[in-house]
Amino acid sequence: QVHLVESGGALVQPGGSLRLSCAIYGTIFRGVVMAWYRQAPGDPRELVALITSGGRTDYADSVKGRFTISTTNAKNTAYLQMNSLKPEDTAVYYCNVGLESRVRAGNFASWGQGTQVTVSS
Repeated sequence: QVHLVESGGALVQPGGSLRLSCAIYGTIFRGVVMAWYRQAPGDPRELVALITSGGRTDYADSVKGRFTISTTNAKNTAYLQMNSLKPEDTAVYYCNVGLESRVRAGNFASWGQGTQVTVSS
């Protein structure tokens, strides 16, 4: 059982930056993928970024070149650096960990509480 705690969300102006953190508690098996998702009101949850245990990353087209996912060496914390934020980035951001196929499908029974990011002037 993994417990996830997201933090770092805030109200920020367009063009601004934020760094989200995801603290991961529990046993994480080797080879799992860490990922960030977001969900705006009325929209389904979408995969924003993922990072494999080998450091390979992948991003949604809408955030490529603006967002960067990273982890600590201990793989117990994941970060999402968000630059050049746009109003359409407004959403609740969540993290999760698992095998890549599961991460890409977003097929998790358990999620953290998420952290709200609001981009507005």
